[in-house]
Amino acid sequence: MTRSAQDVLGVLRGLQIVAEACGREHLSLTKHLWSNSSVRELISVNVSQTVDALREASENPSDRLRKAQELIQETGERGYVVAHGLCQLLETKLPCDLSTLQRLNWQPSGSGSGAAGEATAGSTAGGQGQGQRSSRSHLDGADASTVDISSITLLEFEEILSKRNMNRNVSLRTPNTQTKQLPPPDPKAAQHKATPIPPEPVGGDGILAKDTEYVDNLMRFVAGTSTVSPAETAGNKAAAAAPPAKESTLPELSKVAKQRRVPASRLGRMASFGGLFAGLGLGTINELTKGALGLGGSTNMRDALLSPANAERIVDTLCKVRGAALKIGQILSIQDTNVVSPQLAKAFERVRQAADYMPDWQVERVMTTQLGPEWRKRLRTFDEKPFAAASIGQVHRATLLDGMEVAIKIQYPGVAQSIESDIDNLVGMLKVWDVFPQGFFIDNVVRVAKRELQWEVDYAREAEYTEKFRQMIAPYKEYYVPKVVRELTTASVLTTELVPGVPLDKCFELSYDHRAHIAASVLKLCLRELFEIECMQTDPNWSNFLYDVNSRRLMLIDFGSTRFYKHEFIRNYRQVIISAAQNNRNGVLEMSRKMGFLTGYETKQMEQAHVDAVMILGEIFRYDGDFDFGKQNTTERLAALVPTMVAHRLCPPPEEIYSIHRKLSGIFLLCARLNVRMNCVPFYRDIILGKFKD
Repeated sequence: MTRSAQDVLGVLRGLQIVAEACGREHLSLTKHLWSNSSVRELISVNVSQTVDALREASENPSDRLRKAQELIQETGERGYVVAHGLCQLLETKLPCDLSTLQRLNWQPSGSGSGAAGEATAGSTAGGQGQGQRSSRSHLDGADASTVDISSITLLEFEEILSKRNMNRNVSLRTPNTQTKQLPPPDPKAAQHKATPIPPEPVGGDGILAKDTEYVDNLMRFVAGTSTVSPAETAGNKAAAAAPPAKESTLPELSKVAKQRRVPASRLGRMASFGGLFAGLGLGTINELTKGALGLGGSTNMRDALLSPANAERIVDTLCKVRGAALKIGQILSIQDTNVVSPQLAKAFERVRQAADYMPDWQVERVMTTQLGPEWRKRLRTFDEKPFAAASIGQVHRATLLDGMEVAIKIQYPGVAQSIESDIDNLVGMLKVWDVFPQGFFIDNVVRVAKRELQWEVDYAREAEYTEKFRQMIAPYKEYYVPKVVRELTTASVLTTELVPGVPLDKCFELSYDHRAHIAASVLKLCLRELFEIECMQTDPNWSNFLYDVNSRRLMLIDFGSTRFYKHEFIRNYRQVIISAAQNNRNGVLEMSRKMGFLTGYETKQMEQAHVDAVMILGEIFRYDGDFDFGKQNTTERLAALVPTMVAHRLCPPPEEIYSIHRKLSGIFLLCARLNVRMNCVPFYRDIILGKFKD
């Protein structure tokens, strides 16, 4: 064998060895990915569910048959709703098209009968071009502000505009007094009589007024409204100048909210999260690639993951699926940026501010399932579009047969059944991308969130707690809890009295007197919940409080996350606050160990950081004077302690603390946004020291 042949053989053997090594490495990597893949778990779960379903079907075929019948009935109801909507659309569209044709086929009469004769001759002319001449002749008297664009071609609309522009140029060149002929505004006026208009002033003022009216009519047409006459315009101006009528102020739906179907099945919701996971991966690769090429991307994995495009994907998916995942996003939106990255916190803040709402057919389906097919007969009016939409449901305004105005909260379909999977999908995805620090104890947060969300989706429980809270808070006239309408309340529909007021995040521009009253009322309510009735509505969402300016009362709504606390826990927590108010650091440390905040084996650095945080929070009860919430630096000082506590914490805090501190942080932030100065020592003496019953 020659030397060259031996070299070739050696190269081939080397390639064989490399190929075998790559194959073994690829096989090992595939096994590793498969063992850690969620697809394997998904397949195993689906297989087990399929086996269970087949076994149940064989054991109880009648039950499976009943469910199949319900599914067929549900499909039929949905088809009926769609067909009914199409029929209504056709009924509405047909008269509109007829009136448009009548208006467009109208011919303006001239000074004599010649114009009419020409129009008649043109309409009866035969030949191949008859259709074209007829289609053009009906546009001679048409105006762009009164034409239905859907009924004409683009060339015909361009012809109308060009004629309008040509007439305008002629009028500008020869500004003389002429009599203007306009088509009758009412399609029923079939006499085709000209309507004379008073002569326009000589000069450019008349042209300017005419063009102003034309532009106004054109803009109204684009906006979907009809042409407005000068008399109507004057009437509208007079109405606008008149003082507005007094009516109850209600919350408004977010301007960025849109109508979008809620994925009700578990498979559909899982597909949404799968799409989000894939989108985040592609977005991250795109950012890293642009960073490597110097095109403005990022070279850091964490920054690439939390890019603006990926943040938009998170917001869009959570607003689409809503439910438990959206609630977790709202909870994370109020966390400190040392715990959750600023980019992710900003994305979750957008999630907290906006949520989409269900289409009409889905609302009809839920209401029919919960209240029966004749549910509309139990109401005098029902607003199809909700005035509020949140993570669990949306709220519609309605009127009962006796005239009572109510708010009907309708739960999104599939939300209650998908709490476990939604939270696991979202948190699992964030864990893969290593979003949370080690000391955050996200598993404890998730466990508490799952339990509280199970409470929130049970509207029957919320109705019960609303009635209990209404009774407990009755002695305090600065608060009001709406009545529950039991006959229109189920596990997924809650009907309560409609109360006036706007959410507290819309009150930041009120006078200082109103803002100070709101801050004092909210803070006193929180202390009374803890140390008087030992029952707290733990959701910090500012939309759960409505402020009525006229009565200066807080309207308390949404009691889905309300819970009672054990008396022993409240007594120990009260002692921690008293120690902080008395500047007793040893008392804070001892009681923190007793309650389970600390194990007793933490480093001195951790113990000092924990006590410092408690002492900072107790400042409002130590300072006997007006505490300036607007200029305080409490948030910055607490943020400086968070990295130490996250890095050195050995155990999660008591589970009750998650809900309490979530509520307290929301109230403290509210007082800061209201920019008030308030002496909190009287509240401490009156409620914490005076009202607690041991």
